[in-house]
Amino acid sequence: MRLAPLPADQWDDAVKGALRGMPEELRNPAGAGNAVSTLVNHPDLTRAYLTFSFYLLMRSTLPARLRELAVLRVAHLTACAYEWDEHVAIGKQAGLSEHDIAALRQGEADDDFDRTVLRAVDELVENTGLSDETWAALGSRLDTRQTMDFVFTVGSYHMLAMALNTFGVQPAGTDPQEEN
Repeated sequence: MRLAPLPADQWDDAVKGALRGMPEELRNPAGAGNAVSTLVNHPDLTRAYLTFSFYLLMRSTLPARLRELAVLRVAHLTACAYEWDEHVAIGKQAGLSEHDIAALRQGEADDDFDRTVLRAVDELVENTGLSDETWAALGSRLDTRQTMDFVFTVGSYHMLAMALNTFGVQPAGTDPQEEN
């Protein structure tokens, strides 16, 4: 671990202000989890990031199942254990089956549009853009706002994976102090 979660005795007013938009039960060191507890080392950045992140997670125009298919593919491609562990549970709640989750690791899916989503994630992560063919295939089922939300979702979770992997943020249930 390169960057430890901020100790509870250092959660000052700036940290509390950064988490103001989160549900109350998550605005403390015990409820926030390792990722947010690490991000609050920089309260101003955390506040700005969480505003955007919560939009993508809670208010995006994307169907939750499609969003989670994309997020899990990003987590797999970036080997981000924290993101993977968190979003397997969210993905199941959004309707992904164990089979869907296992298949997406291989870039496979039973549904044609799910395969398009996985291909789009791969292209965005690898090339920072979409081919005309993939753009058109996404547009066959997504409107303009959904397509924009899709691109920003993939980009945001790719950036988050980069940060979590770089900082060494451990998945839930892991004691960060054991890593030192």
